[in-house]
Amino acid sequence: MKKRIALLAALAAFALPMSAQAHRAWLAPTSTVLSGTDAWVGFDAGMSNGVFIPDHAAMNLAGLVITAPDGSTAAPVNAMTAKYRSTFDLHLTQTGTYRIANVSGGVMVSYKQGGEAKRWRGAEADMAASIPADATDVVATRSNSRTETFVTLGEPSAITVTGQGLELVPVTHPNDLVAGEAATFKLVRDGQPAADLEVTIARGGSRYRDNPEEMTVRTGADGAFTVTWPEPGMYWMNASIRTPASGSQMASSAAYNGVVEVLS
Repeated sequence: MKKRIALLAALAAFALPMSAQAHRAWLAPTSTVLSGTDAWVGFDAGMSNGVFIPDHAAMNLAGLVITAPDGSTAAPVNAMTAKYRSTFDLHLTQTGTYRIANVSGGVMVSYKQGGEAKRWRGAEADMAASIPADATDVVATRSNSRTETFVTLGEPSAITVTGQGLELVPVTHPNDLVAGEAATFKLVRDGQPAADLEVTIARGGSRYRDNPEEMTVRTGADGAFTVTWPEPGMYWMNASIRTPASGSQMASSAAYNGVVEVLS
């Protein structure tokens, strides 16, 4: 069955659209740079056609992980899920940079049983026991998605990557971005440089102008890309990657959505 999954996954890996391409996932803070030693920040999270415009679905925050400056895990408060957006607050009690990320992952399998098309989604460890032995046309894809933003209280601090999925490695700190100036970041997948990926960058507020103000750049061999911000505002960055099945390895996909604020 493993060989059958790998072969069919290889054929289907590039035929299925990334969900991030269909609707844009975003996690937007009310502020990104704050002073003092104690502050509060609110967050909206949604899936929409235009960035920061809640018009499609609220984001499921089951995978929300908030990493405090000292590496500990902070907890959201006042969390709520509405029709088109999820919201929560965060109490900042440490100086430095907080990484707020909603992470999801698992395996999606489509198959036929008795001529009926079926789907299963869950943890990879549960896949073998969950797919019927008489299943045919089995297609499996391992997926990982990260949607995140960064908030700094006082002086910014270093950001540590997890080594899982597609992640942003700051060269320029994400809370030190200025309009008209260049900023450099790196994308890594499972800790390794993600080369030759297209990165889409869009500024918020598109509802109030004719020009959507989107641009694309590509990562270099080291996963690095550089952006010169044309205007102040909140920006959304997106990249995705697919890897076809190879041998015993199933096809996989990874997506990254980041939100940063550019100041004047």
